Amino acid sequence: MSTPAFDQLFRAAGVTGWLYAADVDTGHDLGHGADEPMPTASMFKVPLLVALCRQADAGLLDLTERVTVTAADRVSGPTGISSMLDDVTISLRDLAYLMIALSDNTAADKLLGRVGFEVINTMLEAFGLKETRVVQGSGEMLGSMDVDTGHAWPFVDPDDITRLSVLDPARTNRSTAREMARLFGMIWRDEAASAPSCAWMRGVLNMQVWPHRMASGFPYDDVAVSGKTGTMPTLRCETGVVEYPDGGRYAVSVFTRSFGTALIQPRADAVIGTAARMAVDHLRR
Repeated sequence: MSTPAFDQLFRAAGVTGWLYAADVDTGHDLGHGADEPMPTASMFKVPLLVALCRQADAGLLDLTERVTVTAADRVSGPTGISSMLDDVTISLRDLAYLMIALSDNTAADKLLGRVGFEVINTMLEAFGLKETRVVQGSGEMLGSMDVDTGHAWPFVDPDDITRLSVLDPARTNRSTAREMARLFGMIWRDEAASAPSCAWMRGVLNMQVWPHRMASGFPYDDVAVSGKTGTMPTLRCETGVVEYPDGGRYAVSVFTRSFGTALIQPRADAVIGTAARMAVDHLRR
């Protein structure tokens, strides 16, 4: 069985792409540059979510604890608490929902302050995800772009793009397509945390509001797509699990870097769904 022509697909969309897909239950897989270290952008919020749940499982924190997010906590972003003006009192559990479903940067950094980098990275090492690390919060990533370029958003000048440390996996949060998909597979097999915690994480990941990337490749009422996107200048990515009514479950991770620097690139978004669909169709044959 021939491997799908991913190179041709990505090139036609104006991007370079990396992909890994695996049957969650059998391990049958395929990849395209699957072990290349890549910046994860907002997908770092998934290891944070897992570490948060494991701490709750261990009795180290209570997800129903209510915290107040003030103006001093606010991180730039277009969604959730990041875009609000007033103080918000909310549970840790609902912060996690906002962090995943809306990719709320403020919610993520508030939770990161409770969990900590060491806990997350120790967990990832124990999982055998040796190329996956979380070393920056959302605020630090966004702030680094201002420092690297000497100005604020947007960043569309090619010279600016070359300066961005958030696009260098050696200097920012990083993973590979294979390892991100493996982490999702662990959540779907109840291996990443307790079974109740994994079930809750699956539910939250299914609430992600962005349908324009991976989900666009599976436009069917009876096929569920759960996932988490990530976006930085020229970088678009998503990792998720696609579930079919016959019980088939497939963890897929796609990273892309666009040749152009425009902020709005529908083809670069849509090719993530097309590539994911090609990969899953290949695995289902």
